[in-house]
Parts: sequence; structure tokens; C-alpha cells
Amino acid sequence: MTNSPYNPAKEGAQMTFDGRMSYGDYLRLDQILGAQAQLSSAHDEMLFIIQHQTSELWMRLAIHELGAARKAIAADDMAPAFKMLARVARIFEQLNSAWDVLRTMTPSDYTKFRDALGQSSGFQSWQYRLIEFSVGNRNAAMIKPHAHRPDIKALLEAELAQPSLYDVALGALHRGGIALPDAVLTRDPSQPWQPNDAVQAAWAQVYRAPEKYWVLYDLAEKLVDFEDYFRRWRFNHVTTVERVIGFKRGTGGTGGVSYLRRMLEVELFPELWHVRTDL
Repeated sequence: MTNSPYNPAKEGAQMTFDGRMSYGDYLRLDQILGAQAQLSSAHDEMLFIIQHQTSELWMRLAIHELGAARKAIAADDMAPAFKMLARVARIFEQLNSAWDVLRTMTPSDYTKFRDALGQSSGFQSWQYRLIEFSVGNRNAAMIKPHAHRPDIKALLEAELAQPSLYDVALGALHRGGIALPDAVLTRDPSQPWQPNDAVQAAWAQVYRAPEKYWVLYDLAEKLVDFEDYFRRWRFNHVTTVERVIGFKRGTGGTGGVSYLRRMLEVELFPELWHVRTDL
């Protein structure tokens, strides 16, 4: 037992970084931690900024994982795809927990800086839109808020031009021995997905014989797991907004809570939810 100060250098810890890469250098912390520019003197504006900035960072990772998972599924390389999809579900679990922090902000706190936001709104998050597009909730009209940014507009348009995560999952289902109609396999990927009885019947085959179709069964459950957490994130978004602003219109011009409640009705993989009634 000693009261002498601990010196990590004695165990080989690097202590000098003149001309060498440090932790802060690698993570570019100066840029990240210098990006919280408040537009008001309200104490809770810092919470609001960090909540949304960190959410965008987690979405950045979700996009990275979803893109790689889609490529892996298209190549029938399922093991890494399953790991990536499981990670995306955990990302949205993390995003769900973040709402608990934001809900510590009261309506009185928010009104002190809300006017400073102007017309900015989470509705305009291009990363969120890219996630929705990539998993299958496709609506070309939602590109319009990004028309002032040709680079982002092009990114979203490029996403609509390729098969979604659900499209490639259905391709894997077909290759896995459960035939799907040509209309499903060759559909225009830019169009929103419409529930399909043949697809639901195909998933029913998987769920009725999981031992025979184990890989497809696991794929289905990974998709459901992701959407489960995604739905919870949407629900927590609605309740947080209602708790903080009630039924006021959103800063971006949407109906606020009424708009977000409509989003709760959107199903990303409808057949995977509806098939449960058939089993």
C-alpha cells in the first residue's frame, strides 16, 4: 500500500506527443468539440445540439453498416451481414436511450432558444432519409428539402436507383429455394415497396420450416429486430416532441406530433410482420 502518485510512464505509457499522433489527433476532437456553436444564451441549447450531433454520428455508422450488409446479402455472404444488421439494431437501441436525456428538457427550457433554430428541423436530416431509403421506405418527394445541396441530392437519387436492403433480402429468399414472381424480382427499385401476398407466402414457408431454411429464417429475424428498434426510436421521438412542444407545428413546418404519428404507421418489411398472423 502506497500513497505515491501513479506514474503510467513507468509501465511504458506514451506521455509525449510532440510530432506524434495522439488520441485527440486521431479522433479530430478539436473539430468535433468545437462544433457546438450556440445561437442563444439558453443553458439547454447545448443539450439540444449535442443530442442531434451525436444522433447524426450514430446514423453515420448505421449507414456504413447497412451499406455493407446489403452488399454481403447480395453476394449470399450471410454471416457478416447478420453481424452488421445486429449492430445496426444496437445502434438504434443507443439512439433510443438518447431520448431519455433530451426528455430532461422542459417546454420552458426549449422555448428559450427555439426561435434561434429558424426553419431547421430533424425532418431535414439527409442521413435519416438515406437510412429510410436504403432499407426500403422510398419516397422521391423527400429529396426536395435537399435540392439546395447538389451533392446530397445526388447521393439520395443514387440510393433510389439501386435495390434496397429489403429488395436484396428478397433476392436471397428467391435464391434460397423459395421462388418469387418476376414482378417482385425485377421491380423498379425507386418506387415504394407495396405489400405482396406472394412475398408473405414465401416468408411463411421459411417460418414454418426454420430448420430447412435456417439462414433465411435468421435473415428474417435480423430484419425484424432492426425494424423493432427503429419503430421504438420513432415512438420515442413522438413522445419526446409531444412532451416538449405539445401539438405546436415543427420548426421545419411539419405538423409536429401529427406528422410523426403518421410515420409510426410506416412498415419497412410489412410481410415479415403480417406473416405472424398466418402462422
